[in-house]
Amino acid sequence: MAAERSLEEGVPPNSTEDENGSSTDNDSPLSVPVPLLHKIIAEIIGTYFIVFAGCASVTVNKSTKGTVTFPGICVVWGLAVTVMIYAVGHVSGAHFNPAVTISFATCRRFPWKQVPAYIAAQVLGSTLASGTLHLLFGGSRELFAGTIPTGSNIQSLVLEFIISFYLMFVVSGVATDSRAIGELAGIAVGSTVLLNVGFAGLISGASMNPARSLGPAIISNRYGSIWVYMLGPICGTIAGAWAYNLIRHSNRPLRELTKSGSFLKSLKINSSK
Repeated sequence: MAAERSLEEGVPPNSTEDENGSSTDNDSPLSVPVPLLHKIIAEIIGTYFIVFAGCASVTVNKSTKGTVTFPGICVVWGLAVTVMIYAVGHVSGAHFNPAVTISFATCRRFPWKQVPAYIAAQVLGSTLASGTLHLLFGGSRELFAGTIPTGSNIQSLVLEFIISFYLMFVVSGVATDSRAIGELAGIAVGSTVLLNVGFAGLISGASMNPARSLGPAIISNRYGSIWVYMLGPICGTIAGAWAYNLIRHSNRPLRELTKSGSFLKSLKINSSK
């Protein structure tokens, strides 16, 4: 059913998608298709600004000897994710993360044929952002904004799995379940990123995103422990997505779920009485 299509696919509710990957909003008086190319561009831009802002906060903090502070870095990462979800979530689904894209595909909530294009866009956006920072601040090892374990690889691997599970569990709840308040998805996901960076950032770097780790590694040619940030987030997000699927079931009709899934709709209904 069209109403069951969710934002993680880059296809708004009550929309259809053709064989070329273009989606159309059936509720809009001007039904405008969203071509796959537009989704890819949105993923590049979104990933670019998330990685640029987050890594810039790390680099500036190092170059100014702690002016931004660690709590400030956490806030920047969380806000960067939040604003980009609201900016392009209705276009591409706002993945910005290969692990998220793969997880949705394993749950059959995203077409496998689009996965390579999305991952390429995300890695490209991260690499371009890292390259920009390299040009602005130089390539000294002290200013490296990539992710490197401060303890053992296993410790960081477990942490990355846990925080990626946490992130994907929240994403699945707020972005794929019609019972959730969809307008708050960006705030919920951004807040989860902020929390994860807060308790895991000083240990593993709190990547949660293979593209976030791979971009700086490519630019700086530093691939130490990179496997931790490929394996941990992918396994964690897949587990998180499937864990939410276990509790997703509801006996309520879909029309009732969609009615309760928006506080804006409720405000409109109440104001009209």
